[in-house]
Amino acid sequence: MDLRSLRLPKVVESDPRGADLLQSLIKHCQPVRAGSEIAVLSARLEGLKEVLQSAHRAGRVVRGLEAAAGVLAAEERGLRMVDETSGVKRGGRVSRLLLLADDGSDGFYRQIENLLRRHRPRALAIRLDVDAGGLGSPLFGPESESRLLMIQHKDAVAEILFCLAEQFADS
Repeated sequence: MDLRSLRLPKVVESDPRGADLLQSLIKHCQPVRAGSEIAVLSARLEGLKEVLQSAHRAGRVVRGLEAAAGVLAAEERGLRMVDETSGVKRGGRVSRLLLLADDGSDGFYRQIENLLRRHRPRALAIRLDVDAGGLGSPLFGPESESRLLMIQHKDAVAEILFCLAEQFADS
């Protein structure tokens, strides 16, 4: 997937860091799995924990692949109904982030690939340098694992993207 046509949330695009962030996102992409044409971002969890905890406290985190897929499907139905009722099809912007642990199986990443095919450009995936325990425990307590967290509010999505802008500026 070509990320050059990616439309970030309005608040990110209008920010002075927006154009540089998009270029950094493109630079830090890799295939979701070997042989895939679907690209995901590659980033560090470092620097994101506080923002993730804040999003979790605000109820803006969905935990797990099945739950995220269900929420995205329900939102898709709702958006389609609004588009049909209004007669206007809105443009696609990133509004959901899928944060992925880096220790999933090939089958897990194949499911992510399918989810992204269906819900892009609304959903953007970021593969973090952390295993399921490292992704789950900061939000859900010790011994808690999560291979996928979906961030589902424009403010939380923007905060994470701005954190990534800082991270990518350092690399």
